[in-house]
Amino acid sequence: MDFSLLSDNIGLFMQGFMNTIWASLLGLAGSFILGTIIAVFRMTRSRPLVWFGTAYVEFFRNIPLLLVVFLFYLGLPSLGITLSGFASGTMGLAVYTSSFIAEAIRAGIMAVPKGQTEAARSSGLTYVQTMFYVILPQAIKLVIPPLSNQFINLVKNSSILSIVAGFDLMYYGDIVATETFDTINTYLFVALFYLIITLPLSYGSRVLERKLARHD
Repeated sequence: MDFSLLSDNIGLFMQGFMNTIWASLLGLAGSFILGTIIAVFRMTRSRPLVWFGTAYVEFFRNIPLLLVVFLFYLGLPSLGITLSGFASGTMGLAVYTSSFIAEAIRAGIMAVPKGQTEAARSSGLTYVQTMFYVILPQAIKLVIPPLSNQFINLVKNSSILSIVAGFDLMYYGDIVATETFDTINTYLFVALFYLIITLPLSYGSRVLERKLARHD
């Protein structure tokens, strides 16, 4: 590996690295909140909410991520709403990933014994209170491994921002590769920067899973 390429272009690499971290954090927060809401919709007794949640999951889970990003980047301007490449890519990531997170959390909710819900309702809690104070904490703990996998996938999928000029790590990597004609070293360094983000996430999820298992 030619480390002079890294030192000569460290400013571009770091700018893309920080933008990738920022997009990943926003995408993680957005997808988790949205996915949790959709999962709760699918578990209610309200048929319109169940239909909406089901349609949401089936639609976004079965179309390419690139198409979701283009819906924000190229589709919204036709409605008079113009977003930057960074905003479009981040929102697309959040919406796309939330459909997978919703299914994971729904599976966790279904794994919680029904007696928990009955006990909470009999103590005077509403459905929403029961879900958010009793059921969801247990459900999320049960599905930490698949949730962690989705979070790691989101970080890797953030490279889609380069397609819409989102100024992420891949975007600046393409610039460096074009200017230096050293594609092999450039993309090896890009891969290392992604590993700097994903490896701690993977290790942290395993540690958290072991701690919760010991607690149980």
